[in-house]
Amino acid sequence: MQDFAARRAMMVDTQVRPNDVTKFPVIAAMLDIPREEFVPPALREAAYVGENLRIGRDRWLLEPRSFAKILDALDIQPGDLVLDLGCGLGYSAAVMARLAEAVVAVEDGDLATLAEATLARIGADNAAVVQGALNAGAAKHGPYDAIVIEGGVEQVPEALLDQLKDGGRIAAIFMTGALGVVRIGRKFDGAVSWRDAFNAAAPVLPDFAREKEFAL
Repeated sequence: MQDFAARRAMMVDTQVRPNDVTKFPVIAAMLDIPREEFVPPALREAAYVGENLRIGRDRWLLEPRSFAKILDALDIQPGDLVLDLGCGLGYSAAVMARLAEAVVAVEDGDLATLAEATLARIGADNAAVVQGALNAGAAKHGPYDAIVIEGGVEQVPEALLDQLKDGGRIAAIFMTGALGVVRIGRKFDGAVSWRDAFNAAAPVLPDFAREKEFAL
């Protein structure tokens, strides 16, 4: 049997701590959640690599560095309600469930079913999976203190920003070609103001791709 606990510790020591992730709850959650449980069986050996990992269709497990830095920047609090968009097989929701009061994770099709089962198996009772389009969010469960998009975006629809509480935060990896930057948005008086946080890249989720313009 592989020593995945040792791999988790190495992931944190080599990919998380050296990249200015200082919040102990984030480090503790990433040390505790078994990342290998949230990838297809054939990819368990690759669960702790320092790169984005394709886990099915247009879904990716974000590299540990980027994910940890997003959580560090969002500063999720124990009383927060979090919306997790594109949770894949549930890893991101499981980690954030250790930080927040509750997590609503949105995914579609078979991935949603598998994520729900895995979250239940590891005892993440405060994370719920909702099936639906990622860019529609889950308005009926909101508004949210924090929103995380688990993949690259070219645009974030206003309908999603409307689900953020005033004073709430949202994180997304904005992609321009092959280059990307994580931006953190904060909502004040009904408007979201974005700031660049750090460079990162991830494939663009289809639900957040900009519609192509056709010229005659």
